[in-house]
Amino acid sequence: MILQSDNRKIMTKMLEMLGLVLVGIMSLSFMGILRPTIEPGLSPLFWGCAGATLMILVYRKRKKKQEAKES
Repeated sequence: MILQSDNRKIMTKMLEMLGLVLVGIMSLSFMGILRPTIEPGLSPLFWGCAGATLMILVYRKRKKKQEAKES
């Protein structure tokens, strides 16, 4: 039980960090700071990061609902 709880905490922190990185890349690509490689604005990189961030949010919400049902 303790090991499973630790794994969940680690996974939660990893997802938070990944989401933060994705939001950062999304912001940089939208503002055009990554101009030499990516065109500024609503590029495929922007939408890919936005979609991945949304998937992380949905996954975490489902896990919280699942944990609430188990308790």
